[in-house]
Amino acid sequence: MYPAELVKPMREDLTNIGFEELHTVEEVDKAMESKGTMLVVVNSVCGCAAANARPGARMSLQNAKKPDHLYTVFAGVDKEATDKARGYMVPFPPSSPSMALFKDGELVHMLERHHIEGRPAEMIAENLIGAYNEFC
Repeated sequence: MYPAELVKPMREDLTNIGFEELHTVEEVDKAMESKGTMLVVVNSVCGCAAANARPGARMSLQNAKKPDHLYTVFAGVDKEATDKARGYMVPFPPSSPSMALFKDGELVHMLERHHIEGRPAEMIAENLIGAYNEFC
């Protein structure tokens, strides 16, 4: 588990732009009942990938079409909530960071860590925007 003061700015990168944090299994299950589209970001401390994941998510929301709901769990902090969220992302293996787009509770698009790591935020945003344009 990471200290709260370490992850606070990383949490705020997403919460300041409208993401709702999910800290418990119950919160994840309730969020998954949401109608419409939702983006779930598995946030992470990992500097090599997460440093571009959060800006990529932020940039993607400048698109005309975007998800109805924005949620985030934090790997290495909210373990049970993260595990539960990842359960909805099966068959994709757990990875941090990652981003999943759901439509009416069904997984329709997934960005795993290997799609994020080493890529600029603009490329991550373009990937998400393509999914928003198709599913939102």
